[in-house]
Amino acid sequence: MPAQHLLEDARRETAPAIAIRIPVRLMGAIILGVVALVLVSLATWSVDDPSLSYASGEPARNWLGFPGAVIADMAFQVFGLGILTLLVPPSLWGWGLIRHRVATRMGLRLAAWVAASVLSCGLFAFIIAPESWPLPTGLGGLVGQSFTNLAVLATGASPQPVTAVLFAIIIAAPTLALFWIAMGLGKVTLPELPKGKAKAKPAGAKGAAAAAPVDDDEPERDSIFDVILGYAVHLGFSARSAVRRARAGIAQRRAAEAEAEAWRGEAVEPSLNANAASAPAVRAEPALTVERRSIVAAHDEPPFDDYPPEPDEEPDMPRWEMQTPLRGPMAASRSPAPMPHVPAAHQAAPVVSPRVAAPAPRPQPGMRAAREAQGSFLDEPHGFELPELNLLTPPKHKGASPEHAPERLEAMARKLESVLADFGVKGDIINVRPGPVVTLYELEPAPGIKSSRVISLADDIARSMSAISVRVAVVPGRNAIGIELPNEVRETVYLREMLASSDFEKMKGKLPICLGKTIGGEPIIADLARMPHLLIAGTTGSGKSVGINTFILSLLYQMTPEQCRLIMIDPKMLELSIYDGIPHLLTPVVTDPSKAVVALKWAVREMEDRYRKMSKIGVRNIDGFNQRVSESKAKGEVITRTVQTGFDRETGEAIFESEEFNLEPLPFIVIIIDEMADLMMVAGKEIEGSVQRLAQMARAAGIHVITATQRPSVDVITGTIKANFPTRISFMVTSKIDSRTILGEQGAEQLLGNGDMLYMAGGGRIRRLHGPFVADSEVEAVVNHLKSQGAPDYLDAIVADEDEMDEGGASAAGGGDDYGGSGDELYDKAVNVVLTDKKVSTSYIQRRLAVGYNKAATLIERMEKEGVISSPNHAGKREILVGNNADGY
Repeated sequence: MPAQHLLEDARRETAPAIAIRIPVRLMGAIILGVVALVLVSLATWSVDDPSLSYASGEPARNWLGFPGAVIADMAFQVFGLGILTLLVPPSLWGWGLIRHRVATRMGLRLAAWVAASVLSCGLFAFIIAPESWPLPTGLGGLVGQSFTNLAVLATGASPQPVTAVLFAIIIAAPTLALFWIAMGLGKVTLPELPKGKAKAKPAGAKGAAAAAPVDDDEPERDSIFDVILGYAVHLGFSARSAVRRARAGIAQRRAAEAEAEAWRGEAVEPSLNANAASAPAVRAEPALTVERRSIVAAHDEPPFDDYPPEPDEEPDMPRWEMQTPLRGPMAASRSPAPMPHVPAAHQAAPVVSPRVAAPAPRPQPGMRAAREAQGSFLDEPHGFELPELNLLTPPKHKGASPEHAPERLEAMARKLESVLADFGVKGDIINVRPGPVVTLYELEPAPGIKSSRVISLADDIARSMSAISVRVAVVPGRNAIGIELPNEVRETVYLREMLASSDFEKMKGKLPICLGKTIGGEPIIADLARMPHLLIAGTTGSGKSVGINTFILSLLYQMTPEQCRLIMIDPKMLELSIYDGIPHLLTPVVTDPSKAVVALKWAVREMEDRYRKMSKIGVRNIDGFNQRVSESKAKGEVITRTVQTGFDRETGEAIFESEEFNLEPLPFIVIIIDEMADLMMVAGKEIEGSVQRLAQMARAAGIHVITATQRPSVDVITGTIKANFPTRISFMVTSKIDSRTILGEQGAEQLLGNGDMLYMAGGGRIRRLHGPFVADSEVEAVVNHLKSQGAPDYLDAIVADEDEMDEGGASAAGGGDDYGGSGDELYDKAVNVVLTDKKVSTSYIQRRLAVGYNKAATLIERMEKEGVISSPNHAGKREILVGNNADGY
């Protein structure tokens, strides 16, 4: 009997020891596994892998993929090579747990581990990194860089090699000591299996004496630890059981669905009350044994169906009972319920309900709308007043459209799926996004369906859906194809709503313009300064002129004449003439194509003059220039620079003088050309050259170009112009060829008109927008308000050159001596070029002064008339008749 008692005691004491060992070993294995994965990611790290700090289109070469590349990149950037020493203590701790050894005073060891890791980063930071080290930080990462920064503060200079070695030696001692503390293992071990107690001993006093102190040697505090670990083990076994039950349920449902599909294929309609005996066995199970039936009866619950289905789960097919009937309480608890009626085969297919997105909320009004609504009688107007929002038509809110009801959108999605299936396109509508003008249906095509095939079916889909037009395009970054169907009732986008929105006020751009709303209804406000130029195309009635008016009003509502000036070129003499006389104009609206050429060349000269000013004071763009000038004026200083003016004749030393600049802030200049085709017909080469130079170089000088055309053909939008206008907007065009000319792809011919546009930003991505509407009466009201603020300050030099050339031509035809030519300044330049270079020819003057051939020939004729050069001889050469010291030259 004593031996039997000893065996029972050993069993009771062995159970908690095993319950402790299993989770402890598991914890140690997990720690070692994590350390191994981190080491693998570090060993296969490449600086070219995509990560949080480096974007790359190439796949990650790290063995752990993108997560491993991110982990390795962050580890090396933060800790450098110190990450390797940081992994040593956890490795030893995990190995100790597997061997049933746990370190004592774990809090102290954790603190020592953290401190040692930080110091090791500082130690590596003072080691000179080899040239092959790819990161900008040193070998110690960002943590180690903080140590070098402290060394710089302490010594006042960067550590030299000797100093760095000294710092490294100083840091090495505490680092090693802390790592020794962190890696040490205590003598406390986990409970072992009882060895001597588990063996049967002969009954006697010795055996009893040996067994007596068993309960006294166990500390009381171990009982709490045993309970916690035991509870953790119990949770683990419970989770495993739950997973097994879930897998069994999934297998059962899949088998039932497969059997149901077989019935549908044979067009068999099950009866209302299916008999278990006649039904095919979906899940065959062996008969329950007597012991299992007793267990089931005791618990009164099924063996596998412990968890009820989710509330949103609806069984597609009826669940047949098991072939083996149950008896007793189990059978009573699982009595078969009446089965639901299953419709015909073609109606039994599971219905996939698309996820209908809610319409986007209207833009929130900003502070400007609230200030203008309140008004003030105390503040007297001073300076230039921007137009008020009440000059524009307020938006008319009609509430939620019944067309955007989820039930109706789902019905349209089902109809669209049916239409696509008729054309042999298999797929599901996964998202429906209603908008103010069109509704976007996102189609996830079945494998093997080409997107080009679906795009080519746009006209057929429009016919089948009874729509005016349908645009089909691939949704960027997703496995979906967007099908855009127009709404029956189109909502109007108002400019006042966008100008009064908080999005327009929060826009940080220099030249914000309201483009419109997206398909989902979100407002889009772009910065013209970042575009930096805009190319617009659209046929008559597409909303192109209204779009240009909205862009102009967006600038007029935000910018004063001191901040932004405009040059408007309108060969049609209809669209932009209403703005004539506003203070923002640099010159009256240019309607003569010949004067438009002169205005564009003036803009080129203004750009070059601005660059010269910027280079003199050492800034790179107009923002830096204006900031420098404003700061100098605020301080009362004069901007100066030191220039070399020559050499001393006696000593040969350079002579320097101080040059002062009396500069003013430069406004932005926006050039708006309403019809590019008319200008290209008059002077195509000169227009193309001027526009090309402005598009290539004028961004930093604060000069931006908005050009529009009704005929986006290759002779109007040449390759040179299109290459320098990365940002483009296409309203509705007449053909796919015009759409490819302006955007590089088709789709603009399927737009709805009246402000419906495709917007292509600099990156090449195309978005569909709906431009805001502004009436002519609203434009007239804003213009009248601006005219009341003051008269415009025109610059006559913008178009004066062309006028003077015309007068000079008439004078030459009459035989007068006062030959105006293209202006005295340009003529003086031509004469100086001839006298300096000793070369006389029309082509040479044309190249040196960057003028047209006709103008260069006119200058040569004037020089011949005034006796500067001779007439051409038999070989066509001319002689220079005056010297360098001639009067005036």
